Amino acid sequence: MIRRLSVLLAAAALAPALAWAQQRESFDYWGPQREMIRRGQQAILMCNGLFTGNRTLEQVFDQELAFFTQPIGTPRGGDYEVDRERKAVSVGSVWSGAPVMRAAFREGIGCVIMSPNQTLEDIDQLPILKLPPPPGDPASIPWPNGDRVEEAPLPAGVDAAALQAASDWSFDRPPHQVTLSLLVLHKGRIIHERYAPGVEMTTRTRTWSTAKSIAATLIGILVDQGTLALDEPLGFAWQPRMPKPEEDPRNEITLRHVLNMSSGLYPIDNQGLEYATGSGMSYWAGASSVQGALRKALIRQPGTVWDYENYETLLAVYKMKQALGSPQAYLEFPRKALLDRIGMRNTLLSTDRFGDFILSSQVYTTARDLARFGLLYLNGGMWNGERLLSEEWIRFVRTPAPSTAATGNAYGGQFWLVPEQRKGEVPADAYATRGNRGNYVAIVPSHDLVIVRRGLDWGRQGFDVWDLTREVLKAFHN
Repeated sequence: MIRRLSVLLAAAALAPALAWAQQRESFDYWGPQREMIRRGQQAILMCNGLFTGNRTLEQVFDQELAFFTQPIGTPRGGDYEVDRERKAVSVGSVWSGAPVMRAAFREGIGCVIMSPNQTLEDIDQLPILKLPPPPGDPASIPWPNGDRVEEAPLPAGVDAAALQAASDWSFDRPPHQVTLSLLVLHKGRIIHERYAPGVEMTTRTRTWSTAKSIAATLIGILVDQGTLALDEPLGFAWQPRMPKPEEDPRNEITLRHVLNMSSGLYPIDNQGLEYATGSGMSYWAGASSVQGALRKALIRQPGTVWDYENYETLLAVYKMKQALGSPQAYLEFPRKALLDRIGMRNTLLSTDRFGDFILSSQVYTTARDLARFGLLYLNGGMWNGERLLSEEWIRFVRTPAPSTAATGNAYGGQFWLVPEQRKGEVPADAYATRGNRGNYVAIVPSHDLVIVRRGLDWGRQGFDVWDLTREVLKAFHN
């Protein structure tokens, strides 16, 4: 009797654990979709590497595709096709069990991922931006509007040996941390510029999430103009439509909320799903970057919880599109309002196949163009004596999102801030863009510094922008 009771009690104790185990899914139901996204990601990275960055196939496989566990094919060939005449890449084959994914270069935009049911015959349906370049030859225009840089000794108070040591620290990294370029500006002047072998001043690579800070700048220009407002509801036709749309709780979400990564919408880019669903579908599989964002449900009070999501940025960009009115005005706005005005001639902002900017990640640019971007902020929003961005907007992007108070106040309005625990070694006024694979622009107003590091890190990555800032600051004795 006692033995039987012991068995029953043991079974009762195990019952909750067994029930929980039965609820845990051991099969990856997203497997086929992950495979489609993997092919699409390789197609877009190969296409941009070859036709936006003008890199060789060997460089693309060695660096752009380095973080793939098993890229499809090798530089010598494989289950992919490069169409150099059409400037397009197709990855996969009809008998591979997953859709063939294709990406094509488009003038003024960079490579666009196509949907699985499109072929290269559909390239002409993809967005294109035909705008003449800004006047003049950048090689003959002085920095920062152009690329002519006069040789000059380092400013007083800058330790040449310490600056070189910081540069070596940046380049002499573990194999998975690949520094492509390092550029240091002091009081607007380039005092250090270095490139890895095979990389040049005009080599474009992907910014990844540094693009988010560019998006915030474009939105700030519209807020300064009064075209947009930080604290007005976004006013979208959220999906799916409620019987009474005016009662949709998502109507409370404002531009401030999404720029602070605090919308309260259901997060779908984390928990291992970024490359299975969510924004990955628009990044790599040809889905709409807008429709996916509008379908997210509200699970928290807006403004209360910080959750880093690509769709937060994409919602802000969609609001920018609505404010600009016409699709053509929207496509031209970044060039006319920002890039051309500060000499960012080598920067391409890519779109999805519907013509919506993927400004949460898909920007291709150079170290010098990113340095110009940082310099605009270092100069308080002024360029050539003209105000392009208000001091109020710069204050907003540098102000910690209220929802980050419990986690170190390290995020503002699409810019990263110095965490509380790092303020003893890095100036508290520093702030930075931050992109996957080690792409950073650090702005340090108290030292008149802009630091740009472009990388193609892979695996564990781990290159830290505040560590880099600390090392560069060792060269300054003021």
